[in-house]
Amino acid sequence: QVQLVESGGGSVQAGGSLRLSCAVSGYTGRRYCMGWFREAPGEEREGVASIATGGGSPYYAASVKGRFSISQDNAKNTLFLQMNSLKPEDSAMYYCAARPSLAPCPLYEIGWYNYWGQGTQVTVSS
Repeated sequence: QVQLVESGGGSVQAGGSLRLSCAVSGYTGRRYCMGWFREAPGEEREGVASIATGGGSPYYAASVKGRFSISQDNAKNTLFLQMNSLKPEDSAMYYCAARPSLAPCPLYEIGWYNYWGQGTQVTVSS
């Protein structure tokens, strides 16, 4: 059973930066798709960035491309999301998710991912 625990959220002013972490346990040695998603109050959950374990090209939502960067430390089984130039509209609960797969890692098929963390809150003030 894969377990995901996010951390690193907080409150920051617009233009600031945060680095989210997702500690992963229960890997079986298979290739996994890993993703970051966010959900603001009253809105649907949306994909932010995705990447496959072991490397490969990441995918980013248009709204964060050039500002956010997804990465991983395979030795520590940790997924990261570096968020720079934050905007108030980036405020949301951020979740990491995973699914074992050999396919490209989708960013917009929220229901495709079958392991989810509890989330970490990010609040950006203007």
